[in-house]
Amino acid sequence: MSQTSDSCLDKWMGREALAEAMIPVIGRLYRENNVVTSIHGRSLINKSTMNILKAHRFARRMSNHELFLEETAPLLNALSELELGAAAIDIARLTEKFRAEGNGASLDEYLRAELAEIVGKRGADDRTSTDVVLYGFGRIGRLLARILIEKAGGGHGLRLRAIVVRKGAENDLVKRASLLRRDSVHGSFEGTIRVDEEANTITANGVQIQIIYSDNPATVDYTAYGIKDALVVDNTGRWRDADGLSQHLQSKGAARVLLTAPGKGELKNIVHGINHRDISDDDKIVTAASCTTNAITPVLKAINDKFGIIHGHVETVHSFTNDQNLIDNFHKGDRRGRSAALNMVITETGAAKAVAKALPELQGKLTGNAIRVPTPDVSMAILNLNLEKGTTRDEVNDFLREMSLHSDLRKQIDYIDSPDVVSTDFVGSRRAGIVDGLATIANDKNLVLYVWYDNEFGYSCQVVRVMEEMAGVNPPSFPARDVIAPIAVLETAGA
Repeated sequence: MSQTSDSCLDKWMGREALAEAMIPVIGRLYRENNVVTSIHGRSLINKSTMNILKAHRFARRMSNHELFLEETAPLLNALSELELGAAAIDIARLTEKFRAEGNGASLDEYLRAELAEIVGKRGADDRTSTDVVLYGFGRIGRLLARILIEKAGGGHGLRLRAIVVRKGAENDLVKRASLLRRDSVHGSFEGTIRVDEEANTITANGVQIQIIYSDNPATVDYTAYGIKDALVVDNTGRWRDADGLSQHLQSKGAARVLLTAPGKGELKNIVHGINHRDISDDDKIVTAASCTTNAITPVLKAINDKFGIIHGHVETVHSFTNDQNLIDNFHKGDRRGRSAALNMVITETGAAKAVAKALPELQGKLTGNAIRVPTPDVSMAILNLNLEKGTTRDEVNDFLREMSLHSDLRKQIDYIDSPDVVSTDFVGSRRAGIVDGLATIANDKNLVLYVWYDNEFGYSCQVVRVMEEMAGVNPPSFPARDVIAPIAVLETAGA
């Protein structure tokens, strides 16, 4: 029987009231206990009522059952009574696990058993804080700053302490703050920003960031600002090899370096989710590879593990970047001198070869090329693969959907099967790449996959994951193990 319009509205308002009541509980858990709550990896910190409702709706992707606020609201309230220590808690997965394994226990009894290692530790955090310096403050640098500020919490983990730039004007500090505050692609900064020109600092949501002017990475004295053993994140791309990047290590207070670009020589190119465990304490310089390499490597690993890849070609349709000219002018690179705003520009990409640095089993099996197009953000990789084992479109899509939900690559791979999504729908995606299931083509051993990726924000999220790995600041995560639920075939757009 269909519902009346009044009953639909009443039900909606009831859900709104539950979501509104969850907001202060989520905030207290975060501020007082260092507990970050999420729904299938979607953080609930500082989210609106509507964001919380949408996150619950997104959970349809996981099973044939809705994630009801009538379940998650009591669970959150119960968590707030347990005096928890620092942790990352996925309330959707925890709810599913309680449904499947509760065995008649009360919610309080179940949570005390499941979270035993942090119950009663009220905010205790065994992580040591790591000072972070952003060297360069362009597109990636500013997005990294936004993410680090968002994750600042109680001051544990990664602490953004300074940004190093070359002074561009007398009002440089104000301009830098303005660019952090407003972004034509990613929207306004969520929070407040204050500038202190006398102290040369920007304070964003309580995080005080020292702005340091320098054009020499070897001569900055970070200890003069109380910064020590810092992780320096080089966003300039000016130096790509060990010799150039090691200049940072000559500065007082700098301990390790991460490059937000593909490295040259023997430097480790890290794609989080693939080879991040290869980072050792002895690695003083690490690179986070490229946005395209991060987008395609997790998908390629999943496909190679399941079906085997004999060889393949990667074609990227990539948004223009600041390296190109806005109007026709001289450029040392072929074709890149032509107007980025008016043309599709064929250019080279090293992403296909770079995959093998993170995934050696694909060495020599991939070729690649790129087409730069007149959009400011969100790109697409087309993977044309020849497989060892034959498959079908449905089998591949079901497999990749499962990988996006329940595998160790769920932070990297996303999946969507909406008939109407376009590139702007993926601005702000926190996954490295999103498989477009409706575009998948499978003909026995020939497979074509289309993978969207926010080449700015999605990549920046991957960079932060590498930073957390280098610093060893990941909190314990709950539930430690998933309950695998049957996957419903549902459209995911707007989730």
